[in-house]
Amino acid sequence: MKFTAAAAACLSLFSQVLGDTSTAGPSSSKVVLPATFKPPQVFKNANLVHVITLEKNYAKENINVLIENVSQEPQDEYFLPFTSDQMERIGGIEVKDRKDATVSGFAVEAVEFDQTSDTQYYRIRLPTPLPAKGQQTLGISLFYLNAFAPLPAAIQQSEKQYLVYQFSAYCPSVYPTLKQKTEVKLPSSDIPDYTKIAGSGETKEFPQKQGSKLTYGPFPEVPAGAVSPVKVRYEFTKPVTHVSQLERDVEVSHWGGNVAFEERYTLYNYGANLSSQFNRVKWAQSQYFNPQSYALKELKVPLRVGSKDAYFTDVIGNVSTSRFRSNKREAVLELKPRYPVFGGWKYPFTIGWNADAKRFLKKSGDTYMLNVPFIEGPKQQEGVAFEQVQVRVLLPEGAENVRFYTTIPESSITDHTVDLQQTYLDTIGRTVLTIKARNLVDDFRDRELIVSYDYSLVASLRKPLIVFSSMVTVFIGMWAISKVDVRFSTK
Repeated sequence: MKFTAAAAACLSLFSQVLGDTSTAGPSSSKVVLPATFKPPQVFKNANLVHVITLEKNYAKENINVLIENVSQEPQDEYFLPFTSDQMERIGGIEVKDRKDATVSGFAVEAVEFDQTSDTQYYRIRLPTPLPAKGQQTLGISLFYLNAFAPLPAAIQQSEKQYLVYQFSAYCPSVYPTLKQKTEVKLPSSDIPDYTKIAGSGETKEFPQKQGSKLTYGPFPEVPAGAVSPVKVRYEFTKPVTHVSQLERDVEVSHWGGNVAFEERYTLYNYGANLSSQFNRVKWAQSQYFNPQSYALKELKVPLRVGSKDAYFTDVIGNVSTSRFRSNKREAVLELKPRYPVFGGWKYPFTIGWNADAKRFLKKSGDTYMLNVPFIEGPKQQEGVAFEQVQVRVLLPEGAENVRFYTTIPESSITDHTVDLQQTYLDTIGRTVLTIKARNLVDDFRDRELIVSYDYSLVASLRKPLIVFSSMVTVFIGMWAISKVDVRFSTK
C-alpha cells in the first residue's frame, strides 16, 4: 500500500490538533451559541434538489443547493435545521462544491444553543466567504440511521416486508427557497401507500411516480422553515441490518512483521418481527428454491489482498459455517450465522485475521506511518449501519508522539485518547490510540485511518533485552542456589 503525499500533508496539518505524546483530549464538533440564537437571514436558496435514497437499510439524503448571499457583507456560515430526534440519528455529513471539485475545507459543526428546543442546527463554514450577491452550489450528503418502521410490525415467516419512511416534501431550510423538488428513490416499484399533496402549475397532484421513483415538485417559492409532512410505505425484501456496537482492534507487531485485526459486532435485524413461532422445517424447505427473505442468512466481508488466518466466533465458540478465500486478486470471508436472523433478533459475533505489516506500515527514520481502513466489515447489497464504533490501534511498547488523520467525516468523530495497556512481557505497557465515532454506514468502508508515531531503536530493543535479562537472572539464580550447601554437618 502506498502512502500518498496528500495524506502525509494532511497528517502534518492536523498533527497539532489531533495528536499528543501521552494523552489527547476529547474531540468535539459542537459550537456553543447563546440560547436566543436564530440563524441570520443572509442567504436564499435560488434552486434546490433534494434526493432521498431508500434503497438500503438506512436513508441517504443528498441536497444540491445553489445558495446566494443576499446581505451586504461577505458571509461564510450556512445553517441546516434538524429536529432533536434527527440529531441523534444523523451521521456522515459531508459538503463539497458541486461545480468545482478542487474546492475543499468545508467545516461541519453541530450548534449547541438550547437543549429544550426541538429544532437544532448544523453549521457549514464555507472555505472562503461568499461576497454580496455571490452564488455557490453546495452538495450536502448525510445519512439517517434507525429511519424506518416496519408496517405491519409483525409478519409471517414467508410474508413480504414493508417499511415506512416519513419526511418533508419541502426540504427543511432556515432560508427561503425560490425553486425546489424532492426525489425519492426506492428499492422496488411495489409502493402501496404514499402521501399525495396538491400540485402546482400544470401538475394537479404530487408525487409523480415513475417505476420505483417518486417526485414531489417542482415547487414555487417556499418560505424559511416551511415543511410538508409526507410518508411512503414500500416493499423491502432484505434484512434491516444494524450494528449497535462495533469494536475494532488493530494490533501492530514490529518483531512479528504482522498486523492483527479483530472486530466484535453486536448485530440486530430491525425489520418486522415474526408474528408466530419460527419454523425450522419450513425454513429448510424454502432454501432449496432460494426465495427472497428479510432474514439475514449470510455476510460477506471483503478483506485486503494478502489477508490470512481468518476466524469467525460467537458467544458459543468457533463457527464452522464460514468460508475464507484468499488469492492474489482477492480475499473474502463468507460468514453464515448459526441461525437466520429475523426481525427483532440479535447476533453478536467476532471475526479476525492477520496481514503482513509491509502492506500497511512504512518507515522514515524513527517515524512510522500506519495506513489501515477505519472500518471494513460486511459488504451487503442492503447495506449495513453502524451506530457506535470504537477503533483501537495497539502500537508497540515505547511508541511516542502519536498522531492520526482520517477521511471519516469529522462530524462523526466523538472522542479520541492515547493510553497505555499492559500485555505480555511489557514493562510500561503498549501505546493504544482509541478513536470513537457514531452513526456510520458501509459507504465509508475503506476510508483511511493514518497513524504516525515515533519508535526508536532503543524502544524496539526493550522487550528482547527484558526477556534476555530475565533469563540470565533466572540462570544466575539457579546457579547461586546450586552452590548453597544444604547438607547437615557431621561435626
